[in-house]
Amino acid sequence: MFNDSFISAELKKGLELTCPLFNPVLDPVCFLNKEQAELVSGYYQQMTDELKSDYEYKFEVIRSLLKLIIHQGIKIQADYNIISQKDLSDRITPMFMELLERQFPVDSPGNPLKIKTASEFASQLNIHVNHLNYVIKSHTGKTTTQMISNRIVDEAKTLLKNTDWDVAEIGYCLGFDYPAHFNNYFKKHTGITPSIFKYNS
Repeated sequence: MFNDSFISAELKKGLELTCPLFNPVLDPVCFLNKEQAELVSGYYQQMTDELKSDYEYKFEVIRSLLKLIIHQGIKIQADYNIISQKDLSDRITPMFMELLERQFPVDSPGNPLKIKTASEFASQLNIHVNHLNYVIKSHTGKTTTQMISNRIVDEAKTLLKNTDWDVAEIGYCLGFDYPAHFNNYFKKHTGITPSIFKYNS
């Protein structure tokens, strides 16, 4: 029930960096003491009661209760688990790698990559692109763009070798709207065109 459409834009506003519900870099688990558990359980009980009611605006009430729970979670997390900047930085690289790998393997020409630039990855991780670039470079010795490019080129090679898709289809599913852009990109990173690689490798 608590999907993205239910959680309104107003609820998300200002919470992206402080709530683990929206920021995957943060620890999503916090433990409640007896008093906190009773408070949160009360909110959930109110939701259950409201859901069973005939009140016309019951989902607005439930949304408000959810907002209370989220804010309570942020307060509890701040009290018992202050995450240092170094801890956050150490978690950014694996989160980035997981987000990158989640898009592969590409299984259909009609299912193109959704995120393929450093800025888009930073947005997904709710951090500034400059900070993402700094952390990735510090941990891997490569820039964020290089990491993304290397993975896209590896996938391109796999698709060129192992599918009967034409070069334009492969380029499109890897995020290139025009075949010429894919040709130039692949040649820049491999020294040869996709067609030569496909039919001569």
